[in-house]
Amino acid sequence: MNFQFSRGMTSLVLLGAVATATCLSTLYFVAQSRRAEAQTPPAVQLATPLATTVLSAEEFTQSAETQSRSAELKPRETLIELVTDLGAEPSAAARSLQALYDAELIDPRRVRPGLTVTAQFRGAPQTAELTSLSVSAESGRQILSKRQSDGAYTPLVLTAHTKPVPKHIETTIETSIYAAALDQGAHDQQVVDFARVFAYDVDFQRDIHPGDRFEIVYEEMVDERGNPVETGNVLYAAINGQALDKGYYRFTPGDDGATDYFNRDGEAATKFLMKTPINGARLSSNFGYRRHPISGYNKLHKGTDFAAPTGTPVYAAGHGTIERSSRYGGYGNYVRIRHANGYDTAYAHLSKFGPGIRSGKRVRQGDIIGYVGSTGASTGPHLHYEVLVNDKQVNAMTLDLPTGRKLAETPEVMKAFEARRNAIDAMRNAGGMTLVSGGDTPSDTDGSAPPAP
Repeated sequence: MNFQFSRGMTSLVLLGAVATATCLSTLYFVAQSRRAEAQTPPAVQLATPLATTVLSAEEFTQSAETQSRSAELKPRETLIELVTDLGAEPSAAARSLQALYDAELIDPRRVRPGLTVTAQFRGAPQTAELTSLSVSAESGRQILSKRQSDGAYTPLVLTAHTKPVPKHIETTIETSIYAAALDQGAHDQQVVDFARVFAYDVDFQRDIHPGDRFEIVYEEMVDERGNPVETGNVLYAAINGQALDKGYYRFTPGDDGATDYFNRDGEAATKFLMKTPINGARLSSNFGYRRHPISGYNKLHKGTDFAAPTGTPVYAAGHGTIERSSRYGGYGNYVRIRHANGYDTAYAHLSKFGPGIRSGKRVRQGDIIGYVGSTGASTGPHLHYEVLVNDKQVNAMTLDLPTGRKLAETPEVMKAFEARRNAIDAMRNAGGMTLVSGGDTPSDTDGSAPPAP
């Protein structure tokens, strides 16, 4: 029997066949996806850092036939949209990303705009095959999804082999240490660490003047090609100015493992009590007689006031035990800490207390004990800070506080410190390191340029 179909009927049959194939294909990929979800997440391979460590996904996969395309994730854009926009076939984009999701290297619900994604393709532009997908996770580390011969994608983590390179800056302050340090190539973290070293010696609002000089030796982590990856520790910090002339070396004693900064004689920068138990504050009122801003009478101001925004953290000035944590008359929310050797410190006008701060609790130097506020008899947000010796208030800014550890009391530790001190001094004297000296022409003994400001 012969059947003759009209052109319209033929089209309907063909459309039905295509639809059936599409449905079967969709069901197949759904089944594959569910099977993959039920399987154990694939092991993540870590690229072993060697002398020729692969530093980027492009170098890992690039050949003469490959093309690289990159883009940043836009607000309200999904990763699969970004990868397909780069030119990947939708199923390949989905499989490459799923490999990273299954390995828990990326959580698609927590990606943020600005994430950089690079796709590598092989073949003619119209039929190019996605060979790898890389995501810049953090400095010195990349996440990669690489296509295998069977079409599956394998998750990889590429980690650059880094080493510390010492950097040295020494310059004169014109406006601030921060501006001068950044101008010479240091970074925010070095300035923060520098300030912490001198937290016990310097009031940065009053004691630093134009014309003072400072010096920092710090580490910068670089990859095999000398490219900066991240910043490291401050090894040496010094101020030579009107109010202070001191230098400190970073050292970790072998007996207790407590890293600190020590002067040339091995005396710790860490003092018994912090001079200013708050960061970024302005000294607004000194210890001494003054006209009280509320009562109008002249009376002794028994502490030091630091103006700062409400909510600024306030730190325990030293190790001790909380004696009082409550509302206390004109002091408002008030914390008092009992330290050793007859010393107490008090903190007033707090907006609220720190986590778990209560009477009887032991605290360590630097623990948050409260937050700046304006409770009690106060005209604005500030910290009123008192130091008491045998229950009598004294001027914290002029008090000669007991020092921390003295390495000379442990001869074997002092000997190790002296070796480390000499090594850092060699760095300061340009022993094979890049030098940047304010007012001088930068020199580079290793052929590399100084870091850009």
